[in-house]
Amino acid sequence: MTRRRLRPDEIELWRRVAETTERLHPDRKAHEAPMPRPKPKKPAPNVRSITSFDMGERSTMDSMAHDLAPPVPDRITAAPLRMDRKTHQRLKRGKLSPEARLDLHGMTTERAHPLLTSFILKAQADGKRLVLVITGKGKHRDEGGPIPVRHGVLRHQVPHWLSIPPLAQAVMQVVEAHRSHGGGGAYYVYLRRRR
Repeated sequence: MTRRRLRPDEIELWRRVAETTERLHPDRKAHEAPMPRPKPKKPAPNVRSITSFDMGERSTMDSMAHDLAPPVPDRITAAPLRMDRKTHQRLKRGKLSPEARLDLHGMTTERAHPLLTSFILKAQADGKRLVLVITGKGKHRDEGGPIPVRHGVLRHQVPHWLSIPPLAQAVMQVVEAHRSHGGGGAYYVYLRRRR
């Protein structure tokens, strides 16, 4: 970009404006420039010798444990008991027989969830108290990728689905089935009485 010279009328305008202004520093002469401030000196870097060390040797934190969800049987066992204790004991021993059963084994979650919902709500509407939901134990299919794949997806999802609306209002208790009814691959679902 090239600079152009000021025209005479522009110079005259500038002089008129300059005459109406007041100097900020009247004691300073016009040709004197302000004194530059001295630049602060940077402190010399503190040179220390590097000693050998082990990673984390001065750490005060204990090694953090992974916050993993407990296995499904442990979660179901830890759930509070909401049904009659004697009936619960008979149920765990396989002494009660289910009034209806639903086999979700081999289904995808997209197909299994609506089937489970309709089955539970229909069973409650029919006045049934104990139903069996078969999920299968699942196959170990971890391909060794960066994210581990949980085997037995339905086995993990079904208790969750039973604990959220609309099924939560119908379900009183979920118990892992006895060996005679499928063991770890099936659940007893004890339903509330319909009001």
